[in-house]
Amino acid sequence: MSDYYELLGVPPDAAAADIRRAYARLAKDRHPDRYTDPAEKERAHNFFKDLTTAFNTLVNQGSRQEYDAGRARPKPHTPEEIARDAYQRAAQALEAGQYQDRVTFLRTAVHHAPGVAEYHAALGRALGRNPQTQREAIQCLEKASQLEPSNGGHFADLGLLFNSQGLRLRAQKALETAQRLAPRDPRVAKLIAELGGSRS
Repeated sequence: MSDYYELLGVPPDAAAADIRRAYARLAKDRHPDRYTDPAEKERAHNFFKDLTTAFNTLVNQGSRQEYDAGRARPKPHTPEEIARDAYQRAAQALEAGQYQDRVTFLRTAVHHAPGVAEYHAALGRALGRNPQTQREAIQCLEKASQLEPSNGGHFADLGLLFNSQGLRLRAQKALETAQRLAPRDPRVAKLIAELGGSRS
């Protein structure tokens, strides 16, 4: 999306009244209902959606301060910087309860830094919350364990996911590896006890 000030055609120090006037003018001139061609109407609809987001952000003092602070931060350029920024934004999305945004940010992190195990592991944990994406979650956690084979946490996460899917033998194998690598992880001891009890 464009810079919100540029989108509204106002300077960064514009007063709220100027922002309202600019929004009203653009909303009238570029409203989707003014177009009959389907492609133009779709473009106008997307513009109007972005325009409304920009207006709602800048007309509210709190969200405007937050936007201005983010706008002043240096933008990430290298793949590593983009990945780290996306990973941090994923953590913020989790705190805000925005699970879909979290997954999107983690996918970005994995894409730009495919060799970083913590990004794959975080994406796997996020995807594991949704039954429809648990197969991909397993692939992510397996990748994390390949990249960091001495990290017991990755195997513990895999064990939890396998167990939730009823894959008890695979869960047991992953948890045995996790126990060997991270013997003090309470999740591992608990699950191994549960699996042991269910076999008897």
